[in-house]
Parts: sequence; C-alpha cells; structure tokens
Amino acid sequence: MAEATSVTPPAIPEPQTHGVSFSEAFSVWLRIALLSFGGPAGQIAVMHRILVDEKRWVSESRFLHALNYCMLLPGPEAQQLATYIGWLMHRTAGGLMAGGLFILPGAICIMVLSWIYAAFGNVGIVAALFFGLKAAVLAIVLQAVVRVGSRALKNDVMRALAAIAFLAIFFLDVPFPVIVFGAAAIGFLGGRAGLPTFTVSAGHGSSGGGDADSLLGDQLPLHARPSVRQSLVVAAVWLVLWLTPVAVLLVAFGSNDVFSQIAVFFSKMAMVTFGGAYAVLAYVAQQAVDHYAWLKLGEMLDGLGMAETTPGPLIMVLQFVGFMAAFRAPGMLPPLLAGTLGGLLATWVTFAPCFLWIFLGAPFVETLRGNRALSAALAAITAAVVGVILNLAIWFAIHTMFREVKPVRTLGISFDMPVLHSVNGWAVALSVAALLGVFYLRIGLLQILLACAGAGVLLHIAGLV
Repeated sequence: MAEATSVTPPAIPEPQTHGVSFSEAFSVWLRIALLSFGGPAGQIAVMHRILVDEKRWVSESRFLHALNYCMLLPGPEAQQLATYIGWLMHRTAGGLMAGGLFILPGAICIMVLSWIYAAFGNVGIVAALFFGLKAAVLAIVLQAVVRVGSRALKNDVMRALAAIAFLAIFFLDVPFPVIVFGAAAIGFLGGRAGLPTFTVSAGHGSSGGGDADSLLGDQLPLHARPSVRQSLVVAAVWLVLWLTPVAVLLVAFGSNDVFSQIAVFFSKMAMVTFGGAYAVLAYVAQQAVDHYAWLKLGEMLDGLGMAETTPGPLIMVLQFVGFMAAFRAPGMLPPLLAGTLGGLLATWVTFAPCFLWIFLGAPFVETLRGNRALSAALAAITAAVVGVILNLAIWFAIHTMFREVKPVRTLGISFDMPVLHSVNGWAVALSVAALLGVFYLRIGLLQILLACAGAGVLLHIAGLV
C-alpha cells in the first residue's frame, strides 16, 4: 500500500448529511449493547454486521481503521470502537451514548451477580455453579489465543514476537506495558523502513474500500477536524471528571483506605490495559489476590465467569473486584452498600479514560487513514498480545486444574509450578469437555457457559464436588 499523503479529506458542511437520527442511533446502539456477548471478538463481529453490513453507516475501511486505533489504546477495544463510531456519527453526544450503552447492561448484571455472590457465594450450589464456569473460561481464553493468533501471526517475525512476549511475561515477569511499547516500536520502525513482514495488517486506511457507499461517506465531518484548542478543552474536562474522585478520596481518607486503593489501582490499570482484558487480567488477579488481599484466587476466576456470561466488555470483571474489596473492608458503611460503591468506583475510573482517549485522539487519527507505520505498529502489538494471552491461558489452566501450586524463583526466572498430586480430576474433565465443545463441536459461547455451569451444579448434587 502506498504511503498515505498529508492531504486531509474535505470536511462536509454542518449539519450532518448521513440522515441517521439520534433516536434511531440510540435504538441501534442499545441493540448492539444487549448482543455484546462473547468477548471482544464477538462484540466487534456484532458491530461489524450491524453497522457495516446491515445499516451501512460506515465503510469497511473506516470501521477497520477505527478498530486498529482502538486496539492501540489501553482499555476495552470494542467499547472504544463503539464510542469512536458514535462520535463520528453524532459528535460527542453520540460517542457518550454509544460507549455508555455498551457498558450499561454488563454493569447492571455484574452488580446484581455481585450482590448474590456476596450473600450466597459460600453456599454449595452457588460455588458449584462457578466451579463449572471456570472450565468454560479456560476454553474461551484458549479460543482467544487461536483466533487472534490466526489473524496476527502471518510470518516468522510475528510468531517470534509472540514467543518472546510469552517468555518475557511468563518466566521473567516483564511488565506488560514494556512488552507492548517494545513491540510497537519494533513494528513502527519496521513499517517506516518498508519491511514487508510488518505490513500484514496494512491497508485498513485505503479510501478505495467503498467509503462512498456508506451513509457517512468518505468525507471528514467538520467536528472531526483536529484542533489544538478543542483538544486542550477535551483533555481538561475528562481529566477532571476522571481524577477528581481519586483526589477527593486520597485527601479525605488517605492512601490506605480501601476506596482510595480502588481508585488509584484501577486508574493505573486504565492506563496500561493494552490488548484488552485477556492481556492484563493475570496481573490484576495477582495484585488483587496477593498484594491487596481483596479476594481469593478462586473468587477472581468466579468474577471472570460472571463477566463472560453477561453482555459488555470482559474488563467489567474489575467491577466485581472493586465490589469484593469494599465489601470485605466496609468501614462505617453496611457491607453491601460499601461493595456497591466500590464496584461503581472501579467502573468509573476504568471507563472514564476510555472516553478521553477517543475524544482526544480520534480527530487526529481520522487524518491518518492509510498510514503504513501505524499499521505496522498495530501488527506488532497484536502479535505480542497473542503471547500475553497464551500466558493468561496457562495461568488459568494451572489454577483451575490444580488445587496447589509451588512458586519457582531462581536465576531471574519466576513462575508458578503446579503440584501434580493436587490435580482436580473433575476440573480437568470439565475443561477437556469445554475445549472439545469450543474447538471441535463449534458450540456457541453462551451454550458452553451454561453447559459447564449446569455440569458443576449436577456434580454438586451428586456429591462429587
């Protein structure tokens, strides 16, 4: 693909001419939100089918360009993609509507499930239900490795990046941001040099992909033109909205208060969750379980099972973590109220930055459609993320199938080794069945989750778990 020129597409006059009313857009975004099961791959597929194929709001090339930018950002790419396209169609209000609706159903579901879990989580049948869900989660994470890998690892260089990323994070505890930015730098330099191995995902910015046939067309909307003044206003507004609750909690209660810890920790996560939830959940789990002792490892996996069974981004599991953290240390508040506030706080500091990244960066990204170096950086990041997701899959497998692990720390190498005699036979059997259902029988995600949850309940009724 030829290097993109510096010519900015002409702006269309206001008002918008695509003919999609705000109320019509609301119904479409609500429909997408209610169908957003199956993690980022399924959510993006739903958006593509509705927005590109069915409604023809945006073209294939524009959709992929927006997606590629969102994959470079920290945070859930599917939610940010919805925000981006909502912003393109109906300015800031459209972005808030699309991104907010994408979060809302999952936030409500996770909160209700958190209440039930906090009240009845130790009851045998509830624990058995989540025992089954863990097996399904393992199959889903491994499926993510295969899906992303088949798309990203098109040559030996990309496969090597994935392998290096896996070894670095699994055995050497290299921080995830270091892996992401290192891969981005390699890809960017390779793209600038014109190396063919770094152009596997190029071409998304081509304007010849039928843009004129979409309702938005190939024009650059007037509100999408980059402006330094507008960028400063957007940055100021969203930084205040995001960080004011954090500052107030720190000043009022100090850094050791559980609400202050939730606000600070998840604000940090919002800045480093590159590659989506799968890529960072192992780190979040380690910090929440080992460092803060907010919840137990099994409870973290239960929370992931909740997020997998509800609509919305998988990163909504952080709401469950915030809920359990505050529920266990409520202070002067009733535990359920403290948990509710902790979950909402975690959700706010996780998603407020997502709107900042889109509203601040999208106008500039719209002028970069077809940039070779940006495409190459994305390709390298995606390859590295495959290795990171593989790390998460192995971490889940170890802690799902074995009751005990033994930490290995020697010569700079650090990992958890399973204790073989602690193997959980029923967990292994359920996991194998889930893997067969996902990879060979092609059973849908929701059916796999329901089947594994039901199997866990039946095993409990039979007295086997």
